[in-house]
Amino acid sequence: MQIASDDLFKALADPTRRALFERLTRDGEQTVHALTDRSGVSQPAISKHLGVLKLAHLVRDRREGRETHYTAEPKALAPLVDWMSLYGVFWRDRFDRLESLLKRMDQ
Repeated sequence: MQIASDDLFKALADPTRRALFERLTRDGEQTVHALTDRSGVSQPAISKHLGVLKLAHLVRDRREGRETHYTAEPKALAPLVDWMSLYGVFWRDRFDRLESLLKRMDQ
C-alpha cells in the first residue's frame, strides 16, 4: 500500500471528515462558511478537517475573493476500492473453503 493510501485511510477514519466528504459528494461545491454552519463544529476545526481531506486528495479547493470553496474528489477513493476488492476476493475464497469443509464434515 502506498503512502497516499495511508493518507486516504487516515482521512476517512474520522467521522467528521467522512461527513464532510459525504456532504460535498452529495451536495456539490460549498464554502467553508456553509460547511461550518450546518456542522455543529467550529470553523477552525472544519478548516483543519478539510486540510486533511485535501492532503488525501479527497477534496480540492479554489479561492474566490475571501471565500474558499471545496469540492469532493470521489475518484480519490480508488485505492480504497482496490483494497476492498482485494480483501473481498480473499474472504470469498475463505468462505468457499469453509463451506467445502462443512459439506465434507456432514457426509
